[in-house]
Amino acid sequence: MKYTAIIASFLLAIFPSILSATSLSQAALYSKGAEYSHVKISPNGDFLSALTTHDGKKTLIILETETKKMISAINFPGNAEVGNYEWVNQDRIVLQKVYLKGWTDVPQYYGELMAVNADGSKGKYLFGYNSSEQQTGSNIKRNTSIRATAYILDPLPENDKYMLVNAIPWGSVTSLGNDSLQHVYRVNVKTGVRRKVATSPIGNPSFLTDNEGEVKFVSGVNKNNELHTFYRQDGDWINANDLNVGLTDFHPISFAGKASTIYAAARENNQTVSIYKIDLVSGQKEKIINDENVDPSNFWINKQSKQLYAVEYEDGYPTYAFVDQKDDHTKLLKQLIASLPGHQVQIISETTDAKLFVIKAFNDKNPGDYYLFDTEKVTLDYLASEKSWLDPDAMAEVKPISFTSRDGKIISGYLTLPEGKEAKNLPLIVNPHGGPHYVRDWWSFDPQSQLLASQGMAVLQVNFRGSGGYGKQFQQDGYQKWGADIQYDIIDGTKYVIDQGFVDKDRICIVGASFGGYSALQSAIIEPELFKCAIGFAGVYDLKMMFEEGDIQQTSSGNSYLKQVLGENIQQLENMSPAFNTDKLKANILLVHGGNDERAPIEQLESLEKGLNQNKHPYEKLIMDDEGHGFYNDDHRAKYYDKMLSFLKSNLKL
Repeated sequence: MKYTAIIASFLLAIFPSILSATSLSQAALYSKGAEYSHVKISPNGDFLSALTTHDGKKTLIILETETKKMISAINFPGNAEVGNYEWVNQDRIVLQKVYLKGWTDVPQYYGELMAVNADGSKGKYLFGYNSSEQQTGSNIKRNTSIRATAYILDPLPENDKYMLVNAIPWGSVTSLGNDSLQHVYRVNVKTGVRRKVATSPIGNPSFLTDNEGEVKFVSGVNKNNELHTFYRQDGDWINANDLNVGLTDFHPISFAGKASTIYAAARENNQTVSIYKIDLVSGQKEKIINDENVDPSNFWINKQSKQLYAVEYEDGYPTYAFVDQKDDHTKLLKQLIASLPGHQVQIISETTDAKLFVIKAFNDKNPGDYYLFDTEKVTLDYLASEKSWLDPDAMAEVKPISFTSRDGKIISGYLTLPEGKEAKNLPLIVNPHGGPHYVRDWWSFDPQSQLLASQGMAVLQVNFRGSGGYGKQFQQDGYQKWGADIQYDIIDGTKYVIDQGFVDKDRICIVGASFGGYSALQSAIIEPELFKCAIGFAGVYDLKMMFEEGDIQQTSSGNSYLKQVLGENIQQLENMSPAFNTDKLKANILLVHGGNDERAPIEQLESLEKGLNQNKHPYEKLIMDDEGHGFYNDDHRAKYYDKMLSFLKSNLKL
């Protein structure tokens, strides 16, 4: 495969990078968001597009593929900016309109979809509450307003006229009724005129369409937080449970050769997810792929045939299992993996004739490079980097590890080791992930871990029991064990790297966000002599309060989830809550929170502060009033990173 380096000719000539390693602090270097993202190619290959930041707002830029000449830049006036977008035909784009509000730095999306041609012409308000066209009667022939939040379900790129949209109806005011049934509309991409084609039979739905753009499957979660799948037959929804295939967590992935046969992900006996080929008429199933240790991390679908061709797994490092060895995409992906050694490879966008592909390559040291692959010329041209100011050669390596917990479970994780330093007696930052369920840590580029490693610190990430991705039983083993077994796994992982000689037992701190913030405090309570300091970022510290405050308890499925994973024993909840156990703390504490956090509202921080003050335990804090659950603003994130580094260095004597 021929490899051609076109040093950022794609975009840098348009908006020259204002970033340089010499002009920014270390914290600012690692806190900066992607310079370019969402790089895509038009269905016919004539245009390339990407999101970039200009004058502090996201802008969509369109370039000619052949010349790399910019032909238009799409942005919104005032406080609006471009959100996600899709090519819906050869020269037309549909994009989300999001808003930057003074009370929050996180862009707010109210469901509005706009359309524009590649050259910037024929802009149109397609879908949303603010359409100016009015009409009475039920036979809609105009683009009328609708109180719902829209997402592109299927852009139907080979259909010049229509796309499919799934819409979440609003409840009171502009709140999303995620638990409610959702509608699918066929929307004219030029006029916005819409027609309802389906309604989900279950809340929180995920739809699957066929090659003709017909909605054929939907999976969703009911009020008891149970996953159910339905398929459509003669206009009616049929519960997939009626197939009697003996599987749980059944989720269709793609079609498999004929209309009555599909590939589906499902479990047997709470094991890891397997891939099955299932005949919907006979109910006959065939297991195609399974990994005994981990669930699939990604499914790769041929956009021409809409069929599954590869499954990605991450048991430590990423690997690929190929479903169809004859599929051209299989051959392509294998070529790309061989041409970009040491990288994880993703096909981001492709033309309808599968001749041009936009590729993203990334790994533990590289946040991401974009390439254009031409299958006829067999060339791989470098387009742009997400973060060109960071040198992958200077970044730290992330090593998969595993250890045996105190009760005999095999626990996996990752250890980031500073570049150029001997892996011996290093200061350590333990970094538990959020969630804690349905998510896990991956072998990937993590800006915070790389920042800490650049300052000589090792970073430990533990996929403790309760984490997603290791089978349902492994996740359930963490239910109602937030303050106990989960923390024991984190502590046992810390002791493992001490025993291996990697780190200095007297120089260890723990830092986490969301559930990780909870873990930072709870682990420091359980093992007060192990951690010199703890940083809680957007943490939950009073578990009882989760049933009263925040956005999880606002839905029936959210309430069911809380009862399942926390239980309702008040005494147990208090025993597992850092806010009620501050008398056991010895570590120095830094608390960081967003004043507009809806997931872990500021009342969580205040509850912990009450406990700390009652026990006269000193602490520092940093509050950003206009941030939410995590800092979106680059400058705010840099301020936190600066504060974090100063706090850690002081406590670790660096």
